[in-house]
Amino acid sequence: MASPKPLRLAAVGDLHCTLNSGAELRHLFASAAEAADALLLCGDLTDYGLPEEAHVLAEALATITIPVVGVLGNHDFESGHQDEVRRLLAATGAHLLDGEACEIQGVGIAGAKGFPGGFGRYALGPWGENTIKAFVAEAVKEAHRLESALAKLRTPERVVLLHYAPIVATIQGEPLEISCFLGSSRLEEPLIRYPATAVFHGHAHRGSLEGRTVNGTPVYNVAKPLLQRSFPDRPAFRVLELTRREGAAARS
Repeated sequence: MASPKPLRLAAVGDLHCTLNSGAELRHLFASAAEAADALLLCGDLTDYGLPEEAHVLAEALATITIPVVGVLGNHDFESGHQDEVRRLLAATGAHLLDGEACEIQGVGIAGAKGFPGGFGRYALGPWGENTIKAFVAEAVKEAHRLESALAKLRTPERVVLLHYAPIVATIQGEPLEISCFLGSSRLEEPLIRYPATAVFHGHAHRGSLEGRTVNGTPVYNVAKPLLQRSFPDRPAFRVLELTRREGAAARS
């Protein structure tokens, strides 16, 4: 029996769509549709979280026919219209995940925005002022959202979408002073309990391209500014090819 055709996933985050981004994004998405079978978007899809920006992005997404799965980022919450942003993008057929999961051709995809809070022994703890406790509670809630999404999947391969980084390796290159605002190791905990094939995130524009969780899952920082600097001669997305029968992954 012939092996199943590999599934190619194109991933990018931090599009920061503005009212003038339509032509650039249509070109980017057309290139992704040629290179991959599905497009994954890792948050900060709009620049200020405005419905007008989401409308421009939705029009660009409507020009491609491959499945689109994504999560929102902190910029998408900036103006308080995140529900409208999500609605406009979902109207194109895109799956916007918030502690939820979906499947594309037998590959499970779990998604959550995530939240900052720091990493390892330097992670912020729920001690002191109520505002600090609320901040940490939000980070814990986002980790629970991711765990809930992963727990729903029964597929051999599981791909995770986040906006914030789950490990410190992929934020290396950012100023040390802001590291606690770029992600949280609390997001790594569900990835240990429910191992994934690969994890994609954005947010860290000056971070590093790749790292691994403590149990060896590859993590890819696909922030668009980082990809543009790292690969100036090709479109700003990362392609992961999944060979579904064997569960092997090839990257490019």
